[in-house]
This record gives sequence, structure tokens and C-alpha cells, in this order.
Amino acid sequence: MSTNQNKNEEEVDLGSLFVIIGKGFSNFFNFIGNIFKGIFHFIITILFFFKQNALKIFIATTIGFTVGLFLEVNKPTTYGSELIVEPNFKSVRQLYNNINYYNDLVKQKDTVVIQKVFNFSKENAASLKKFTIEPIRSENDIIEAYDDLILEVDTLTIKSYDYPEFKKSFTDYNYKMHKIFVISEKNDLFKEIGDVIISSVTDNKYFSRSKELQNEDLNRTDSLFRQNLTQIDSLRKVYMQVMIEEAKKESNGTSIDLGGQKRTTKELELFEVNRKLNSDLKKIAKDKSQKYEVINVISNFHRVGQEIKGVTKNYAFLLGLLGAGFMILFLLLVKLNKFLENYKK
Repeated sequence: MSTNQNKNEEEVDLGSLFVIIGKGFSNFFNFIGNIFKGIFHFIITILFFFKQNALKIFIATTIGFTVGLFLEVNKPTTYGSELIVEPNFKSVRQLYNNINYYNDLVKQKDTVVIQKVFNFSKENAASLKKFTIEPIRSENDIIEAYDDLILEVDTLTIKSYDYPEFKKSFTDYNYKMHKIFVISEKNDLFKEIGDVIISSVTDNKYFSRSKELQNEDLNRTDSLFRQNLTQIDSLRKVYMQVMIEEAKKESNGTSIDLGGQKRTTKELELFEVNRKLNSDLKKIAKDKSQKYEVINVISNFHRVGQEIKGVTKNYAFLLGLLGAGFMILFLLLVKLNKFLENYKK
């Protein structure tokens, strides 16, 4: 009797469990369905909004497009060109400051100072419209800078300063290459502008002196390493000659070992030193090519600038889009106001 009762209780428990599981699945699928219903309702509401206000939005877009078209037809043609540089000796901040200074002069329409800075006529000075500078962002620059940091600091320090933290502290000034972009109403001024931008940094006494000292040090190190290579080659020749002489003695029946194993070890050590010196010389050659100038010009301004055009630069497109946006915002604010009034009631 008790066995049957236990079986009935187990069947009831299993039944209740299946009911709970069934309700769980039902609630889950209802939740998913409500999400899709909400998305569908939101889309339909948006479509109804545009259907009800299509004429108003069209009129606002047309007005904006017409005004923009008028401005587009009457605006002067502008040209642009870019200069890609690689600053050395921590001169990048000075370069950014100079470019921002030139751009401020253009914004203030201070043609008198612009004439003096670039040695331009008043007409050419007035034709300048914008200066910008930005880094050419590369993940490799961050990785290389972190590798250099690892080599410079001790192990304990680097453990408390991991790569993600280092990456967060990496600023625009720390990238190797930077792009300078200039906009002008004249298309034949860019070469002269580039010369002034570069000389404004390279003529700085601090950077010039840093370049001289750095190159002197590299030349001195290069000369010393080459002398060391010559000496090592001479030593290797001596060891080789001694080994040949020892081999001749052994072939004549002499069994006396005068340190042949030691000479072999020395030969290997010299080979390793030779390899390291050659590697260091390659690094010095690379440093000399990169540090030969305060600013390395990777790509100069074109002598003739490229005309700036495109949909995103077109006033008709931009003002048409802006007109539509303002009208939609206005209509949404009206609907919100009505909702708030009804909510109070």
C-alpha cells in the first residue's frame, strides 16, 4: 500500500515539474514574441509618422536644398593637399603647435601675419582656408613603443604596467607619422607652404643641436664598431693560422695539444661577437637614415592641389539633409508636447 502511495507521489511531482518547465518555455517564447512585436510596432509607428508628415518634411528638405544650391553655386572652388611627415627629437608637439597657430590665423583672417609667415601676397594670404594635422594611427607604433619600454625598464616595473594600460596612455603625439592637410582657394601655393612648415621646426636651435649631437654620436659609434670588426677579423685570421699549424703538427705524428679546444671555443665567441656587431651596425644605419633630419618628409605637398568636391562637401546636400532633420525634430517635439499635455489630464 505504501509502495503505491510513493509511486503516486512521484508521478505527481514529475507532473508538477513538467508543468513548471512548460510554463517556463511558454513565458520565454512569449517574452521573445513580445520583443519582436515591440520592434514591429516601433517600425510601424515610424512609418506612420513619416506618412502623416511627408509633405512637411519634403518642403523643409526642398527649402534647405534650394538655399544650399544657391550657396554651392556661389562658393569659390577650393583645393587641398596633404603633407606626411615623421618628426624626430620630440619635435612633434612644436609641429602641432605651429599648425594650430596657422589655422588660428586663418580663422581670424589675419592676412597681415599670414603674409609675413609665408612670405605671401595679400591675395595669396587671403586664399588660405584651413590647416589641420592628425596622426596616422598604427597599432605597430604602439607595439614598438611598448617593446622599447620593456628593454629600458626593469622586469618588476613592467609587470605593474601592462600593454592595455600603456595603450591607454599612448597619445596622438606618440605616433611616428602625421598628416598635415591644407585647404586653399588657389591650387599652386602648397609647395611654398610645406617649406615654411618644415623650416619652422627645423630652424629651432634646440632641435638642430639635438640632431647634430645625435648624428655625431651615431657616426662615432659606427666608426668604433667598424674598427672592432676589423680587429675581430684579424684575430680570427690569427686563430685560423694557429689551428692550421696545429693540424700540420698532428699530421706529422705530434700528439701534443696546445689548447686546440680552447681556440675552437674562442673562434665561436669571436663569430658571435662579429654577428652582434653587424646587427648593431645595421641598427645604427637605420637610426642614421631616420635621424638625419629633424623632420623626415614621407610625402610632400603636390605642387598643384586637388579640387575638393563630393557629396559630403556639397552645400545643397548638407542643407537639404539639415532642413529635413530640423523639421523631423520639430514635429517630434510637437508630439511630445501633446503627449505631456494629455498625460497631465
